[in-house]
Amino acid sequence: MNRLMLKSLVLFLFVTVICTAFAQDPWVNLGSKKVNFGLDRDVIHVSYRDNALSAIKILVNNGALNMHKCTVYFENGGQQEVELRHNFAKDSNSRVIDLKGNKRNIDRIEFWYDTKDAANRKAEVEVWGRK
Repeated sequence: MNRLMLKSLVLFLFVTVICTAFAQDPWVNLGSKKVNFGLDRDVIHVSYRDNALSAIKILVNNGALNMHKCTVYFENGGQQEVELRHNFAKDSNSRVIDLKGNKRNIDRIEFWYDTKDAANRKAEVEVWGRK
């Protein structure tokens, strides 16, 4: 095997491994919401229905946010309360929050928060789910 063929084979294998790794990303974006200033409550309606989920995580972008709690509502009518009591700095995220029971389909996520951003930037809350 000549040197050019060997380099081409190595490059092909490298690209294949990288593409496979990205195709199997276990996290999917469930939705986002730009939040208001002050004490408030918002809901993210989840339209993702391809696979049941085992966990969620919350990301806060563009501004700071004090998250009090969130409630995950499942398609089967059940719900899970999550006490967060976490001050999110700009561009930070929560711990991985395991969903009780087997993998679950989520209908919506409701969260309570307050913001007092001195820089006057509204935070954006993203929720991600693990397949």
